[in-house]
Parts: sequence; structure tokens; C-alpha cells
Amino acid sequence: MIETIAVKKRDVKGSRAMIRIRESGSIPAILYGHGEENVCLTVSLDTVNNLIKHGTKLVTLSGDIDDTALLRAVQWSSMGDYIIHVDFARVSQTETVEVSVPIHLHGEAPGAMSSAGQLRFVTHEVTIRCPAVKIPEFIVCEIGALQLGQSIHVNELKLPEGATAVTPSSIVIVQVAAQSGAEGAEATASPSEPELIRKEKAADAGA
Repeated sequence: MIETIAVKKRDVKGSRAMIRIRESGSIPAILYGHGEENVCLTVSLDTVNNLIKHGTKLVTLSGDIDDTALLRAVQWSSMGDYIIHVDFARVSQTETVEVSVPIHLHGEAPGAMSSAGQLRFVTHEVTIRCPAVKIPEFIVCEIGALQLGQSIHVNELKLPEGATAVTPSSIVIVQVAAQSGAEGAEATASPSEPELIRKEKAADAGA
């Protein structure tokens, strides 16, 4: 189901105007694409936060303008603590689009349940190509069979029907690696006992 959000056209531009818009609880936005004229908009901050929270990509714009669009980009402040602008790209529900989708890990990796193994979540999102109406909120990566020394790559992900990966297939999503220093600890453990034996023999010789 495509979410419908309310937008308003805006005529004001410039940094001061953008600050006033954000202070009023809205976010400046722009709608572009399909060879049509760019349209400056505003959308409520609560609406944008809700889209981000649920991973919503495809939306129906209503209010001062009626269109179907893709939430293409979210621009954050330099400190990353608040949103300053969003981009919407016009899109037809029947066309194929490229989007980045977050990855959610599911299950517990057996290889990471001991002190020797460490789970490393390497790639948190992948870019896929799929019909606009079938963009998933996220892609599940099953790690329930992942053992020490094993990895899951992009080509092993289960993608939605009609979707193909744009991110290279060899990219590692998640792996179970040896804990840092674990091998070194094992290597240095064995020489300690012979060293003690040598010290005991030296004590016996002096007795």
C-alpha cells in the first residue's frame, strides 16, 4: 500500500526562509523528474520522520500538488542531529527504480556464541532494482547457520520477487570472525609451562 502524505507549495527561498520553515515544524522539499518543472514544497517534520522510521520509499503526494513520488534523499545538518531538506523524485507505479534498502539480521549465529567468535555486520544496506510498487521496507538476512569463519554475501540474500541486486554480489553482508587476540592468546599459552619446569630444575640443581 502506498502512503499518502500532504504537501504544500512554497514560493520562498533562501537560508533565512528555510530556517523559518523548519522552526514552524515543517521541512523544505523539492519534487523533480520525468522532464517536468521542479516544484518547491514543504512537508511536516512528523511526516518525514514517519517515512524514515518505517523505511517508506514510494508515496502519493496530495494537497497543493497530486503526484506519485519516490523519497530519493534526506539531507541532514552537519552534525546529523536534524533534517534540513528532502528530495522527492516523480515516478510511475509501473516503472522500475533503483533504491537503497536497509538489511535486518534475523536469528543468532552459532559461530558467535562462544568467546572465540565475533559477529561483524559489515554492510547495512544494499541497492536493488525493482518495480516501484514492490519496494521493500527492508531485506532480511538469515544468520542462524553462520559458523566461525563464514560470511554471507550479497548474492546469498533472498530478494523480493522481481528484484535484482545492483550492489556487487561479492560484497560481504555479515561474517563471524575470530575475536581479536584470540589466536595470539592460544599461541602464547603453551610455552609458559616448560618455562616453569626449567626454573624448577634450576632450583633442584642448586639444592
